Amino acid sequence: MTSTQTSPLPFLKGHGTENDFVIVPDADNAVELSPAVVARLCDRRAGIGGDGLLHVVRSAAHPEVRHLADEAEWFMDYRNADGSVAEMCGNGVRVFARYLEHAGHVTAGEVAVATRGGVKRVHLDKDGSVTVSMGRAVLSDAGVTVTVDGRSWPARNVNMGNPHAVAFVEDLGHAGNLFTEPPYEPAAVYPDGVNIEFVADRGPRHVAMRVHERGAAETRSCGTGACAVAVATARRDGADPATSGAPVTYTVDVLGGTLVITEHPDGEIEMTGPAVIVAEGTVDPAWLSDPTGSVAAESV
Repeated sequence: MTSTQTSPLPFLKGHGTENDFVIVPDADNAVELSPAVVARLCDRRAGIGGDGLLHVVRSAAHPEVRHLADEAEWFMDYRNADGSVAEMCGNGVRVFARYLEHAGHVTAGEVAVATRGGVKRVHLDKDGSVTVSMGRAVLSDAGVTVTVDGRSWPARNVNMGNPHAVAFVEDLGHAGNLFTEPPYEPAAVYPDGVNIEFVADRGPRHVAMRVHERGAAETRSCGTGACAVAVATARRDGADPATSGAPVTYTVDVLGGTLVITEHPDGEIEMTGPAVIVAEGTVDPAWLSDPTGSVAAESV
């Protein structure tokens, strides 16, 4: 927040399969969201609470994506709950598109959203679900070994615009509490950190996952993680749409619900799931500028 801003800061709260976000509308990019401010807003006890923050900015007003303004009017300036910047968030982009519809910026149908991971094509379905074209997965042979409570598993390296390590386990309980990032080796494979997914089979083309997200600990869902899991599972199962010429669809259960992931022969991955706006209000600017946190955090 800029030091000169004294008016209340508008916000909304939304979630996609219970991956929840603080939404800050700021079309002209006039609000300075420092890492400390983001962390305070996302704090679940002293702030509003969220797995991350969606800063809603017109692409033309943001120097990072101004070159994408002709392709996508709106930029999802995504921040992790600890205030760090992230390339993409699959559940976040669904909620972001739902906010644009809620605010009257777009109508149901096709919407383009600029992200640090490129322009994402989103379809707002009339039944309430949202489908996102997530781009293509990049698979690397440079995997890691993940260890939890003395158990170790090899993890597949999948990049969905952000990095993922996908480990297959017999029981999701083997992932431990996921309060802290599970250790992995060699650490140099992911110099900027990684999202770690633990995956268990539930049936034919049906898996369940838990995830530790960079900067947010365990979350109820991770959209890019679900895509990475679907691709890694397909390759484990011997399925590759680029080779067979037929799309492959997996159902991925997350703690907060279910996502459906389809990989097409051209490599494009689509993710379908819900996105909900649950509340809106304003934040007292005095609270954000008060280092003791003694001023009321929310004024609705």
